[in-house]
Amino acid sequence: MTTGSLTRTAYDNLRADIIAGEIEAGTILSERDLAETFGISRTPLRSALSRLEREGLIERLVNGALLVRAVTVEKLLEILGLRQLLEAAAAARAAGFGLTPALRAARDAAQGFLDTPSDFESFWAEDEKFHMAVAEAAGLVFLPVILAEQRAIVQRSTIIRTHARFDQQSREHIAVIDAIAARDPQAAHAAMSQHFEAMKARSIGMLSDP
Repeated sequence: MTTGSLTRTAYDNLRADIIAGEIEAGTILSERDLAETFGISRTPLRSALSRLEREGLIERLVNGALLVRAVTVEKLLEILGLRQLLEAAAAARAAGFGLTPALRAARDAAQGFLDTPSDFESFWAEDEKFHMAVAEAAGLVFLPVILAEQRAIVQRSTIIRTHARFDQQSREHIAVIDAIAARDPQAAHAAMSQHFEAMKARSIGMLSDP
């Protein structure tokens, strides 16, 4: 394998493990141990670590050690606020085009979460399909790329992983989709904005629960 492909493999594997929580926030990464794990030299490994550092997944401490960064509540709320602006506008734009097969499928999936208990990973997968479907229905090429990056950070948050029920979030998804299906831009914008207001409130509420 070339140095570039070795770097890519190390980057992909480390990023996936950090996002999934397999490597927890606060973990100190050892270059020597990682090089042995991946069976590569320090050069491609350091390139992979540098990319993760630029993306904010890890940080280099004063002593040179590499630390897996935690997602603070402030960072989480910042991301949700940014996404609220972008995705509310996208929902309004999507309403100008109407329902798509992907949105119809997302509505069916949301309906299934109303009365059936589920785990975080299952809901998260459907949640991604919903938000991506809205962006794609709006005909926005770059928004899905932005969402993927921001969602990768949010996914690492221990706050959102404490959610145990997804019925209310699913109702919010349905409200957005129904407004788009009705070709009502104002209602679609309001429904998506309210969805993010509710997400922020739920996240803050998690912090006050015993």
